[in-house]
Amino acid sequence: MTSPTTAERLLPVTDLSLVVLIGATGSGKTTFARRHFKPTEVVSSDFCRGLVADDENDQSASGDAFDVLHYIVGKRLAAGRLTVVDATNVQAESRRQLVALAREHDVLPIAVVLDLPEQVCAARNAERPDRAGVTARVIQRHRRELRRSLRGLEREGFRKVHILRGAEEADTAKIVRERRYNDLTHLTGPFDIIGDVHGCSRELETLLAKLGYRDGAHPEGRTAVFVGDLVDRGPDSPGVLRRVMSMVASGDALCVPGNHENKLGRYLKGRKVQHTHGLAETVEQLEKEDDAFREQVRDFIDRLVSHYVLDGGKLVVCHAGLPEKYHGRTSGRVRSHALYGDTTGETDEFGLPVRYPWAEEYRGRAAVVYGHTPVPSTSWINNTICLDTGAVFGGRMTALRWPERELVDVPAEQVWYEPARPLRTEAPGGREGRPLDLADVQGRRIVETRHMARIGVREENAAAALEVMSRFAVDPRLLAYLPPTMAPVATSREDGYLEHPAEAFAQYRADGIARVVCEEKHMGSRAVALVCRDAAAARERFGVDGPTGSTGPTGAIHTRTGRPFFDDPAVTEEVLGRLRAAVTAAGLWEELAAPGAAPADWLLLDAELMPWSLKASGLLRSQYASVGAAARAVLPGAVAALEAAAARGVATGGLLTAHRERAVAATAFTEAYRRYCWPTEGLAGVRLAPFRILAATGRSLAAAVPHDEQLAWLDRLVEHDPTGLLWTTRRLAVDTGDESSVAAGVDWWLEMTGRGGEGMVVKPVEALACDPKGRLVQPGVKVRGREYLRIVYGPEYTRPENLERLRNRALGHKRSLALREYALGLEALDRLADGEPLWRVHEAVFAVLALESEPVDPRL
Repeated sequence: MTSPTTAERLLPVTDLSLVVLIGATGSGKTTFARRHFKPTEVVSSDFCRGLVADDENDQSASGDAFDVLHYIVGKRLAAGRLTVVDATNVQAESRRQLVALAREHDVLPIAVVLDLPEQVCAARNAERPDRAGVTARVIQRHRRELRRSLRGLEREGFRKVHILRGAEEADTAKIVRERRYNDLTHLTGPFDIIGDVHGCSRELETLLAKLGYRDGAHPEGRTAVFVGDLVDRGPDSPGVLRRVMSMVASGDALCVPGNHENKLGRYLKGRKVQHTHGLAETVEQLEKEDDAFREQVRDFIDRLVSHYVLDGGKLVVCHAGLPEKYHGRTSGRVRSHALYGDTTGETDEFGLPVRYPWAEEYRGRAAVVYGHTPVPSTSWINNTICLDTGAVFGGRMTALRWPERELVDVPAEQVWYEPARPLRTEAPGGREGRPLDLADVQGRRIVETRHMARIGVREENAAAALEVMSRFAVDPRLLAYLPPTMAPVATSREDGYLEHPAEAFAQYRADGIARVVCEEKHMGSRAVALVCRDAAAARERFGVDGPTGSTGPTGAIHTRTGRPFFDDPAVTEEVLGRLRAAVTAAGLWEELAAPGAAPADWLLLDAELMPWSLKASGLLRSQYASVGAAARAVLPGAVAALEAAAARGVATGGLLTAHRERAVAATAFTEAYRRYCWPTEGLAGVRLAPFRILAATGRSLAAAVPHDEQLAWLDRLVEHDPTGLLWTTRRLAVDTGDESSVAAGVDWWLEMTGRGGEGMVVKPVEALACDPKGRLVQPGVKVRGREYLRIVYGPEYTRPENLERLRNRALGHKRSLALREYALGLEALDRLADGEPLWRVHEAVFAVLALESEPVDPRL
């Protein structure tokens, strides 16, 4: 219990805690709260009384008022916000409810007592007209209850008790906010997280050396993080402790306790513990050490914190795993779960407790890295990973490099301790984790992304996406990415043009983007191709398999809404086979490998599949061909009749000229869409134009590799395709600040569209482009040709009056949609490359499909 020692009192308060102000009416609790805490952090009983009774002094409403107060306090604590309760709180029962709330939400309850003389309280109440009804007897009763409470506040459960005696001490006190011991979010690494060691000192030294540590320090400033269970069972627990304690003391390592350290610590404090599960070996080894070393070990274990939250909240390290609701919290329950995990209450055939599979249900944003339950091999399960690979049982000692998410391990030198049961995986499903759940995508959703923060999905849009996904999409395990919609260029004021590249160059110049690449826009259908090296790779990473006796799929080719591109799986496999052969011949499996890793065994391509008629034949017949046929059937006759009338001297006004113009426009419309249609048989006549490699094993490339490098890879891919399936995407680099370069870009577009090309896409050369304020800019804008736009806006859109009307088209929503879908696509690729489970990847993929249901002009 804290007692006054100086004129100014420093009152430490944990940054996530429940601060309970205790004092008689008139003791200055409200003034104290206003002085030291934000208005939003303070929950006042008077304010809650006013909410329910319109009168803060209506004591008859106190019951309802405190119901409201407890509700608000619970909501704030659940959200992880420091909360201050401004009420008298002099009665033990009122404090008991608040301590229970703090325990329920695993935060520390802290008491601040304002113990002021009765005369001061009475004088202050007398100065307040609203406290005229507060009698001396009320103040005396509060004072008596307060005095009875002072000695027992810590026994009630308050972790800190600050008592301010007298007005001067209360006025000069200063609140000092302290970071929780487990809050190391300011440390961003990089880290090397090391699984259970269990006294295997030689294996630990080998693993540290493989990770690059020299004498316990890393030349690149990396920090080792130990997940606990340093001791017991193995041959040299003192050697392990000596190494880890030295690294922690020098700042080269962090360590959380395991259940074996907890038990050893109790033994070293003289507590009675059973010498089982390897403790006997550690005790025997420590008896050979001197008293000073054993004292150091006791103090070291005593200072260990249950878990750490690191890297801005992206990483949690503990011993036995930790559900999201416990991250950063401080209570006995949190410590117990971090040390021992949770069990189902059952025992297995070996008499050992059955662990509750919390990782299968985990959906948190932070990656949780832990140990405790040995597994034969480790893999990500729902953004969690167990690093205990049974080194002491003859398995391996494993570390995880963060943020690289790279696993590094070394084999055990021998079996040091026979396991009570064979090593087995903690949860079924490997890296796939739990199966997809309807709750993951149902209703209104918020998806956290790395490049655009939080992106919302409306409930009605999620329902529409679920309809498409459940009825028409490819196997969801192979649906790793959906491409974003693309924003059109700003509307042009050039005479006769609705879209023109000058606006694209000007837009990027204004965004601070100096170099752009203009890519030929192929008129086909967007296609995403997932190519695996073989069926085994598809099965290993994506969990897909074919019917009994078959080799299974080796990838997928789907549309931008996730539907299979080809109805016949055999045709899909033939296309994948040609792509795979070209990737192999071009040496891209090796070149796309993550640094220091084996060659890639899958990659994801963004491409255009042609001709347009391959997937749009129904649209062509019902919408485009019918318009052209109607024009050919009507307009020639109308023009001929008008010409005959004019020859007879009949005044036709502007009608003849208008119909001639309409006939020319109709012919141009028909020619425009026919350019993108040609007959195909099987794969004969089919063309695939890849324009970006999105990701490969262990690497997300879309936001990491500039477009010029991407296109160089793809040129090699096309060169190594002898079948003629793959087409090159032509491009031109433009400097947006150079007038001659901009003019060359405009000329290139005019020449290309003049020959019947659809247009081009203008993209920043850099992979992930931001404006000077750090905001994402459009990843690409499409500039469609004048004749091609007839297909979109109709044969006569170029008439001056129609162009003027179309120039008022609203682009804001389309641009917003393009950026949001782009950020979600990058998030899906990052999660895929990081080896995260299917539901995490699918969360972002599904959100892209849901956003496609937002109402927006489809012509944009």
